[in-house]
Amino acid sequence: MFYERIKELRNSLGINQVEFGKRINVSKQCVSNWESGYIQPSIDVLVRIATTFSVSADYLLGLNDKPTLDVEGLTNEQILHIRAIIDDIRK
Repeated sequence: MFYERIKELRNSLGINQVEFGKRINVSKQCVSNWESGYIQPSIDVLVRIATTFSVSADYLLGLNDKPTLDVEGLTNEQILHIRAIIDDIRK
């Protein structure tokens, strides 16, 4: 599950494995191995991945199917704007 989620989220940002690796301070080979299901990241790297994608570690690990958005630091007006966009997409 993890390897599918990380690849899906990386692609949703439109970045390749090299760029993603740079963002979380790991090699392209690490990202490739995760996406192939060969290895799992350490806990500290898992936290960096979750933070980069603004999702929970539970979501990345397949323990929860609900992705969440981190809206910390946004104003109430900005959050309402995001909710309106989501509602519009759902229609």
